[in-house]
Amino acid sequence: RGLTDISLLERFIHLRYVDLSNNKLRDLSPLSSLTQLLWLKVDGNLLTSASMQELPYLQVVSFDCNNIMDLGGITHPLLTNLSLKENKIETVLGLSHDQLFSLKVLELRGNKLKTTAGLGVFKLKKLFLAQNTIGSLEGLEEFEQLETLHLRGNKLEVLDGFSVSMRCLQYLNLRSNGIRSFEEVEKLQVLPMLQELVLLENPCAEDPSYRLEVLIRLPQLLRLDKELIEEDELEEAEKLRQTRQESE
Repeated sequence: RGLTDISLLERFIHLRYVDLSNNKLRDLSPLSSLTQLLWLKVDGNLLTSASMQELPYLQVVSFDCNNIMDLGGITHPLLTNLSLKENKIETVLGLSHDQLFSLKVLELRGNKLKTTAGLGVFKLKKLFLAQNTIGSLEGLEEFEQLETLHLRGNKLEVLDGFSVSMRCLQYLNLRSNGIRSFEEVEKLQVLPMLQELVLLENPCAEDPSYRLEVLIRLPQLLRLDKELIEEDELEEAEKLRQTRQESE
């Protein structure tokens, strides 16, 4: 509706669900009086910051498609889902576990991130970092509860940074990166619960024996590139693994 001023909302102190998407808002301070707010959507505005007065019951908030450049000032204690898709964020610094100890899902795809270093919210279950310019993975060893990690469309060429402490990670999407060798794929052996892996549109996926080479190294997978692993594929991979071990 082209709204630039939402000061009228200050008097509606019992509002719980607010959608202000696709306006021209630059200031969310009138929302500070809505202390019962549970759900907030402000996609497609002109916001340059996600900083707000702490809202004690806010659980879900979406700031997609704004002009936000950093993650400072987000302190809602019951927040479980935070989306900042398609902004201009260059660093993950600014989020604190002490203030966001309930956060489970973080969406940061389509920003300008170059590294994962400094992401200080360790109880995440789902982390979406697709379509950034990430070239290195750092600080992930703290994410012991992470189940889903989405890194499609970044600039990863090596797969250092994964840790055996990431014992809950089940789904990993690395589509459209720069992973060339199966030696890099082998580094994913440190992830004990990895079940689904996406490696399409990486240079290594062009190898005629691609699926077998991945299964030789990661026999616990249930799906590769979203296709179920067949029993005969596993058997062939196991035979090749044994043959190579014997020759060594």
